[in-house]
Amino acid sequence: MNSSNNKNHWENVYETKNPDQVSWTQKKPQTSLNFINSFGLGKEAKIIDIGGGDSNLVDFLLEEGYENITVLDISAKALEKAQQRLGNKADKVKWIATDITTFEPTESYDIWHDRAAFHFLTTQEQIAKYIDIADKNINSFMVLGTFSKNGPTKCSGLDIQQYDEESISEKFRQGFEKIQYTTEDHTTPFETTQNFIFCSFKKR
Repeated sequence: MNSSNNKNHWENVYETKNPDQVSWTQKKPQTSLNFINSFGLGKEAKIIDIGGGDSNLVDFLLEEGYENITVLDISAKALEKAQQRLGNKADKVKWIATDITTFEPTESYDIWHDRAAFHFLTTQEQIAKYIDIADKNINSFMVLGTFSKNGPTKCSGLDIQQYDEESISEKFRQGFEKIQYTTEDHTTPFETTQNFIFCSFKKR
């Protein structure tokens, strides 16, 4: 799927579905918050949430006092929904509507967080672009959450790439050292279970 078709797909998803109608919705992204807080950086740390859409992570980061948050998503509609939910608090966040594989950052980030975006990249070219952008623009830490080898093979009608600890560490081996690894059963709004892996990395 090319970038334009990809964008259209996600705009349509967020235009037509509410959070309780999509599988990835989490009331509180506790695993992500645990990883982010485990790095021990100050509240001024620059955090970017890749594929953040209308995820609630930004709400909890703001609540915990983080001051430099960026949310990136291919869908402008998804970001709009998050902004509406946050109201005035949305002014404290930078919002970027772009495809991660064509992202041209104007700053670098202390923490790069991605839950369920990376696994949608299924070609070597897309994966290489992502790794290159991450490598050049992360100062300190990265958290990646993807479907595990025991997780779904598709999401939102699209093929995904499953990972395990070894395969995801190998992808980022050149620029990053793995810190921690865990798996998580995510219960969807439809009461089904999806197995995720989460890995944290430190920039070499």
